[in-house]
Amino acid sequence: MDVAIDGTTAGVDWERVKADLEGDDFDNGRSARALQRSFDQSQHVAIARDGSRVVGTARLLSDGVCNAYLLDVWTASSHRRRGIGSQMVRILADRVPGQHIGLQTDDARMFYAGLGFRAQPEFLSLVVGSWLDNDANR
Repeated sequence: MDVAIDGTTAGVDWERVKADLEGDDFDNGRSARALQRSFDQSQHVAIARDGSRVVGTARLLSDGVCNAYLLDVWTASSHRRRGIGSQMVRILADRVPGQHIGLQTDDARMFYAGLGFRAQPEFLSLVVGSWLDNDANR
């Protein structure tokens, strides 16, 4: 089957996506409901589907002016090395012309460098309270 990428979360089985993320060791602890909320509240999303199965995700937060943040870029291990992740990132980048897109990665520097991303000298972060301790995860 061909993989199709679209910009809607309609029809996504978030419980299955959560299970697939766990199986790929890409889960960050959000519940399926919180994962859905993260995508539903993002300005731009890219969902890769092989039939009815979600095999890739990416989302982008943007102020609509100059800054955007790329998150949750994942391709199912069964579908990697086919250009799906690159295509999702390009689709999202095309939605924010003229904006700086930031991201955070632990082990995909070469992937993002291949898409034109460059390392920044420093990234700082803060978790308010305890990680994922909020209404979306209760």
